[in-house]
Amino acid sequence: MLNLSDINNDWTLFLDRDGVINHEKVEDYIYHYGEFTFYKGALEAIKILSQKFPRIILVTNQKGVGKGLMTEESLQDIHKNMLEEITKAGGRIDTIYYCIALDSNHSHRKPNPGMAFQAQQDFPEIDFSKSLMVGNNISDMEFGRNAGMHTVFVKTTSPDQLLPHPAVDLAFEDLLDFAKAL
Repeated sequence: MLNLSDINNDWTLFLDRDGVINHEKVEDYIYHYGEFTFYKGALEAIKILSQKFPRIILVTNQKGVGKGLMTEESLQDIHKNMLEEITKAGGRIDTIYYCIALDSNHSHRKPNPGMAFQAQQDFPEIDFSKSLMVGNNISDMEFGRNAGMHTVFVKTTSPDQLLPHPAVDLAFEDLLDFAKAL
């Protein structure tokens, strides 16, 4: 079982994007930065988390690009602007991995752990037994489990998620609630 007091500067934090950092559009996608709205407290949370974790990695499924509803350039612009705001607020995200594949069996499409393995290849110091995945969907939790990570569920988009759940170690109302608990 995950004990927050065990987390130290050897740990890596993996974050989902939509529904964790920013408001998720129901049954739709964030097409451009004008539609991107940080959750209240998200910037403060990332600042707190940046002081606790030496590596913060964003992992996000972005099927809208794969469907041709938006371009990869639009997605990169969203991320560029998001990172600028996070940096201005005193936080950081070290790198972003995204999967545009439509095929649920694609190795990088969550809940499959391909993006985690890519991160470990790029940052060999990552130890999944000392890693946390924070997300708002059970597929995020399964992604974490599939890579051997601990999991933290935020209830932002699924406040009625039945807990306990075998894929969830801890649950919090939102990212700020989790950050303050550390």
